[in-house]
Amino acid sequence: MAEISQPDGTRLRLARQARGLSQQQLAGVAGVTRQAVSAVESGHSDPSLRVALGLARALGMTVEELFGPGDPGDPVLARPVAAVSGPGSRVALATVGDTFVALPQHADTAARLGFGPAGGLMVSQGESQIAVRPIGPPRPTVVVAGCDPALPLLETPLALLDPPLAFAWWPCGSGEALRLAAAGLVHAAGVHRAEPPGPPGDPGDGTDARAMASIPGGSEVVGFASWREGLVVRRGAQVRGLDDVARQGLRLVNREPGAQARALLDRERLRLRLDPAELPGYDSRAAGHLQVAAAIVGGLADAGVSSEPAALAYGLDFIPLAAERFDLVLPAKHAASREVQGLLKVLTSPWLLAQLASLPGYDAARCGERPS
Repeated sequence: MAEISQPDGTRLRLARQARGLSQQQLAGVAGVTRQAVSAVESGHSDPSLRVALGLARALGMTVEELFGPGDPGDPVLARPVAAVSGPGSRVALATVGDTFVALPQHADTAARLGFGPAGGLMVSQGESQIAVRPIGPPRPTVVVAGCDPALPLLETPLALLDPPLAFAWWPCGSGEALRLAAAGLVHAAGVHRAEPPGPPGDPGDGTDARAMASIPGGSEVVGFASWREGLVVRRGAQVRGLDDVARQGLRLVNREPGAQARALLDRERLRLRLDPAELPGYDSRAAGHLQVAAAIVGGLADAGVSSEPAALAYGLDFIPLAAERFDLVLPAKHAASREVQGLLKVLTSPWLLAQLASLPGYDAARCGERPS
């Protein structure tokens, strides 16, 4: 019999899912604990010979087929959260419910001052799914979409849970985050809006009413942070508002449609009766709050709408336009999952609250707050 040196959690997980078994059901048939199945699938434990034999027999496979050395596994079908450029593209791989989800790793999503680990490589592309060859066993991962650059702070407390959870962040505007939640591709959608929020569909509300309405009923909204949002301007510019930007012919950096920052810019533009043609750079699209500030510091633009924490981080002038609240929308479909329960637990952790409070411009008082 081949030596079991490194468990292939991918093959065990895929074999179990292909037979329609839960971890508890497989554990019962194999005569082992559910915790043992979970630990092997996540790569956190090597199976003993007794556990390996029990699992292999329960699945109708040999130990060599299930745990032997070799290729990490056949490609799996995954639903991408955005377009993937082509074969060989690196993606982060996670499961949301019973679905594999692929997060493309390119441009701003590929790096945090360095390349992050990929979960797999795309092999081929279909109409609504792609085939991904995993690089090592997929780990239980909390997948969150949203634009708040503080969301990656969740990674540390999630990794300290027992058993630990990985974290995957898809940076995007509120409207796109809600669309992904409605499609079942993320565990949580980050949305921010003026406080108090305006009526649904109002430019100041910042949420996509159609996307919010498409999420099944029973979704829970949990607080994360609050901040001010407004006009971020390069140091030394004689600007008191968007009308000065237009009058002086300064260049804007804008956000994508569906982003609250773009909605706030449009609200101010309409209030001042400014046409987009009067604002050079109006059609530009930055991927997030920090990217807006970085474009201004880099000389690519003179002003843009972003959060006060982004302005403070880059040493830029800030003109407030609205008080904002950033919430996490948790679709009811995944509410009982290990990933969502882990997320709810860490949202009230002292470490996370202290980290948020340490960021200039952030108010963490509502973090983890749930409606009574």
